[in-house]
Amino acid sequence: MKYDGVSQAELALRLGTPGCLVLPRVTSTLDLIHELAAEGAPAGTVVLAEEQVAGRGQRGRVWLSPAGGGVWLGYLVRPGASAAGGVLALRVGLAVVSALADLGAVVKLKWPNDVMLDGRKLAGVLCEGRTLPGGAEWLAVGVGINVRGPVPRELAGRAAALDEIVSEPSRVAVLERLVPALHLLAHTPRLTAEERGAFALHDWLAGRRIREPIEGEVAGIDHDGALVVTTAAGERRLMSGSIVTAPG
Repeated sequence: MKYDGVSQAELALRLGTPGCLVLPRVTSTLDLIHELAAEGAPAGTVVLAEEQVAGRGQRGRVWLSPAGGGVWLGYLVRPGASAAGGVLALRVGLAVVSALADLGAVVKLKWPNDVMLDGRKLAGVLCEGRTLPGGAEWLAVGVGINVRGPVPRELAGRAAALDEIVSEPSRVAVLERLVPALHLLAHTPRLTAEERGAFALHDWLAGRRIREPIEGEVAGIDHDGALVVTTAAGERRLMSGSIVTAPG
């Protein structure tokens, strides 16, 4: 099967991946990555789908993935234990920001895994770890990028698409900038000062007040990828959670 006119074999070469599987319709590309990983697929294996019927977002939410509407990507990382999924998700988010910047899109990162355009979600990242009884382990990385609009009417106020700011964006062009960067990501358990600095440049939450899961003002992230929030009782760290900003 071809992906925007490019064959699987050619796409694998252009992305520098040991394996690239393109499918017309899947539940989630993460499901396929887990299946391939359990069968021994190498790190850097990529799964792309034209459509996901059960795309996953943070905390069990559904990620709408209409046919041809975006980049629905699954990516295999081995070994999984060297980096927590939360830290890796932040690194992947930075790679997405860089890839989109190369295409002329200026976006922000909303901790822990959202890419924002003008306050609306353009892309998301989700990492899932698995360990088999024999000890084999991996992380499946899912990236969803809304490339072609319009977004569904019910999400128009909360979601955005790349073609709102980039004329006739190419999904292959996005992948050619993103996937090679994923191959080079560090898998150490803590973020470097350089990574934290890069995140700070694109931090959508920094300086904003939030009301859930705790009340306070966001100060940034730390080396462990935790969100640092200044509250009335002092500084708090959040390792996970769905952030709700305060009005105003």
